[in-house]
Amino acid sequence: MDSFAKLVALSALLLSVSSSAADPAVPRPNIVLINADDLGYGDLSCYGATKMKTPNVDRLATEGRRFTDAHSASAVCSPSRYGLLTGQYPLRKNFWGPTNLYQELTIDTDQPTLASVLKSAGYATAIIGKWHLGFGRGRTDWNKPLAPGPLEVGFDSYFGMPTVNSGPPAVYVENHSVVGFDPTDPFVPGQESVTQRWPDKGGYKSIGGARVAFERYREEEVGTTFAEKAVAWIENQQATEQPFFLYLATTNIHHPFTPAPRFVGTSECGRYGDFVHELDWMVGELLAALDRYNLTDKTLVVFTSDNGGMLNRAGQQAWKRGHRLNGNLLGFKFGAWEGGHRVPFIVRWPGQVPAGSVSTALVSQIDLITTFAAAAGAVVPSGAVIDGVNQLAEFTGTARSPARTELVISPNSPRHLSLRQGHWMLIPAKDEGGFQGKRVGDHLLGGAAAQQLTGLVNSDVINSQIRPDAPPVQLYDLAADPRQTTNLAAQQPEVVERMLAELVAWRKQIPASPRLGWINLRQK
Repeated sequence: MDSFAKLVALSALLLSVSSSAADPAVPRPNIVLINADDLGYGDLSCYGATKMKTPNVDRLATEGRRFTDAHSASAVCSPSRYGLLTGQYPLRKNFWGPTNLYQELTIDTDQPTLASVLKSAGYATAIIGKWHLGFGRGRTDWNKPLAPGPLEVGFDSYFGMPTVNSGPPAVYVENHSVVGFDPTDPFVPGQESVTQRWPDKGGYKSIGGARVAFERYREEEVGTTFAEKAVAWIENQQATEQPFFLYLATTNIHHPFTPAPRFVGTSECGRYGDFVHELDWMVGELLAALDRYNLTDKTLVVFTSDNGGMLNRAGQQAWKRGHRLNGNLLGFKFGAWEGGHRVPFIVRWPGQVPAGSVSTALVSQIDLITTFAAAAGAVVPSGAVIDGVNQLAEFTGTARSPARTELVISPNSPRHLSLRQGHWMLIPAKDEGGFQGKRVGDHLLGGAAAQQLTGLVNSDVINSQIRPDAPPVQLYDLAADPRQTTNLAAQQPEVVERMLAELVAWRKQIPASPRLGWINLRQK
């Protein structure tokens, strides 16, 4: 059997089958983590956007360190957030797609998280914004306390959107309770809700009742509400001597695109850009609060996104107006190509992180748990399965060698579980495994079909379809070809064979439990 035939056989098999201490001379920082939703690699002016302006996020880059090879754990929201909070590859949970409104808590309550590790070191901890990681055990009952939830995995307080702003239930949750819930007007599965109607939003008949709770949630006010809640929490916390960890998870810029009225029409690419402008304002509100209370120099701020940009209808309109959601990267949210999971990642810590610097180091959001622990002098429990590595030296610009040379990426499709090794990226299937809308104007356009609009070049794609003679796997040299124009699988069979063998080993780590998020919504 020749080498290329071996890689085909391995591909078929694949488809079937310490952190270092902080410097004691450096005071422990407060930590603010801002995780945007669906913000693409090219959606910020400091990453090349020209049709919108993001001066507040740009300030973070000017005063801190901007990373150009940073990745979410997954190319889709819920497993990405799982990886960010736990430092664990979502494949270890058999976690691939978004959770739904009846999904139980996806994090084990005895599992270390960013919040629990920092809390054990004396930090006050809060989450404000999107959760989307389930509540309770078994099928979630929205008429009962939503526990276990964020408070059971290390957060002292929670206020936010429980699932996703494009689906049900469109309500706020505070700690264990739905805001405005009245037990005399309970939630009713299968009943039509009174939530606002917006293009590209659905699930109106999934769950209803609870009129006051639904009416309290107004789409155009969500960004302002989250910003005000985050600033108020910092104001309350700054009067104490206790260090704090704030996790702000915005719904910007996930569809529906519903910026507050004052942001509508402020960009050159429609509501897509207007929603980015609102996100930038939110960042500015937090930075202003840190400035106001003399916390700027005492606070480590990390800004990132849960996955790459999505070529939905608003994204397509922005593209037609000249905006490139993911810059020059191939692919979009949900997919294995770089645009699905290479994300903006900016770190600021005055006096520790070199201002105005750029890092090309390979970084993953799963590295935050060990990196934050190192900065805070916290300890990750021994015996915990943590896939993250300590990137504190890379943050501070003192690294002598890369902390990470390998990374596993989980797209929406398990078939496309991918491996990065050095400059090589291996995808063990054809196309990107993400959205497969067939024509421009479809709500979710991606993969080869997106070429109709984007014109992005890939050697496996012709006329917006995968070539019939395309190799069964994809291999890209990201150092020479960051746009992934040329599949080198046929030219580099030894590299493919070696990396496929390692992916086979990683797939053995996937438990046999059912995929998360696939609970029957019609079940009563």
